[in-house]
Amino acid sequence: MTDAMNATGEFAPADNFSTQELSVIASVNAVAVAIPEAVELPEVPNGFIEMGLAPELIHAVKDLGYTQPTIVQKKTIPLALPGEATAEKAARYIDLMVSSQTGSGKTAAFLLPVLHTLLKQQAAAENLERADYDRAVAEAAAKGEAPPKRAKRKDPTNPRNFKAAAPGALVVCPTRELAQQVAHDAIDLVQHCRGLRIANIVGGMPYQLQIAKLQNANLVVATPGRLLDLQRSMQIKLDEVQFLVVDEADRMLDLGFSDDLAEINQLTIDRKQTMMFSATFAPRIQQLAARVMREPQRVTIDNPQEKHVNIKQVLFWADNAHHKRKLLDHWLRDTTINQAIVFASTQIECDGLAGDLQQAGFDAVALHGALSQGLRNRRLMALRQGQVQILVATDVAARGIDVPTITHVFNYGLPMKAEDYTHRIGRTGRAGRDGLAVTFVEVRDRRKIFDIEAYTRQHFQSETIPGLEPQQRFPEARPGTGASFGGRGNHVADRRPRERSFAGPREGGFGDNRSGFGGRPATGPREFAGNSRDFSGAAREGFSYERKGGFNDRKPAFAKPAGFAKPGNGGKVFVPRDTVKRPAKPAR
Repeated sequence: MTDAMNATGEFAPADNFSTQELSVIASVNAVAVAIPEAVELPEVPNGFIEMGLAPELIHAVKDLGYTQPTIVQKKTIPLALPGEATAEKAARYIDLMVSSQTGSGKTAAFLLPVLHTLLKQQAAAENLERADYDRAVAEAAAKGEAPPKRAKRKDPTNPRNFKAAAPGALVVCPTRELAQQVAHDAIDLVQHCRGLRIANIVGGMPYQLQIAKLQNANLVVATPGRLLDLQRSMQIKLDEVQFLVVDEADRMLDLGFSDDLAEINQLTIDRKQTMMFSATFAPRIQQLAARVMREPQRVTIDNPQEKHVNIKQVLFWADNAHHKRKLLDHWLRDTTINQAIVFASTQIECDGLAGDLQQAGFDAVALHGALSQGLRNRRLMALRQGQVQILVATDVAARGIDVPTITHVFNYGLPMKAEDYTHRIGRTGRAGRDGLAVTFVEVRDRRKIFDIEAYTRQHFQSETIPGLEPQQRFPEARPGTGASFGGRGNHVADRRPRERSFAGPREGGFGDNRSGFGGRPATGPREFAGNSRDFSGAAREGFSYERKGGFNDRKPAFAKPAGFAKPGNGGKVFVPRDTVKRPAKPAR
């Protein structure tokens, strides 16, 4: 058959071939002609190289699996990098206010330009030091002297060589988990950078360990409380900070760190650049920016009100807590779940729900602010390593957890603030991946759902599970406008008059507003232990009840005289205030 190949590589018909063989050869020729030659597509250039970042950082980003920057990185990094320095003026830095959705790459958007500038400054300092040494060697050779020796590096672990850390960049985060996540990302980015050190300073960890990590640190990622503690004890100096980044500024103000931010601002008053990342540009954020920034430039990629296109959001109404627990159990048995986070409203609910899930056979652990920092770190590490499938957490985990394998987020308890909902569901669908957010709501939570709908500018379509349908009737739309999230609103249901009845005493009632013990008296006299009396002012005067025996067993006590000895006061006579005759004031 090889002899029948022509110059073009096709089969040439021969006389010694049968009809069947000729048909096969014809079909092969047709296929060979139909398949075009492989076209090599041009390789897309690395977007980080076009930004002019240092080669060490580009190598690290490529090792992490990223070659193209996200939208927020494309717009933020060029602005955050310093301008060209000239002989007349130094490089100019721009203060930035950046707002973007969760999972859009904001951390790398401020880490990459800061690390790039620190690398350039470090290289310039090394070149200057090398030039000074070469000049000293040349001067010694001209004089015929021995060349000077290089200075030995001092051991930072020796107490005699201790020197307070003076970082060049500072990143302030509201929660410990977020600070640890940012520090982890920074360590990954400097894996090919020689001489750059990253330190993470958070509360709940031993002081001595953190002080040792601070030695020669170039970038410090910290929470405000522990940072100021170390600064007041002279373990860190902030007067050499050139770049200050405030991450999640809205959450920082929610947690009451406004005074700490003002103090950090004064301690780093000589810095060159300030960058603030926040979910929204609320008025309080603008006031903070006006105090700590110089003519900031705003960068708004997308706001939390815009719908997460890669996260499917569903809502299920529940009759009560038992019904909601059944709905959660049904969802957690879905085989498509890789890892999930179940958000609870309180720490007690978080611990109880995690214990119930463990008894039901689920691999679940709890995470909230009352746990020790060591235990929180171990549980987060177990989640990242895939050792834990379900994390039951409060809003402490709503920010700062970046685990790509989280496919589902369940809102078992609703957040206290509407904007925290967007941060919760942002734990899934990271970096363009698909995710699913499921919310369980009782009728008492309808106001919060209405406020979340108003904040996110979208309406939740409720769904049901066959066999677990709710028995109550739930609202489908928000009736009017309400007040702030979780507060009183002017809903139609709130304006209905309360039903009250004054038909007589109610058996077994306590604290009732009808006739009966513990409530307001009905019209007419009221009976107490067989004694009838009214509640007028004349009846109270000179008559009281003394509690004896059971809760409802009250007997009339003696009438108090105008003055009597009170036990335990040394025999002094007690005189009611109404019977004291005060002398008239002298005329002026």
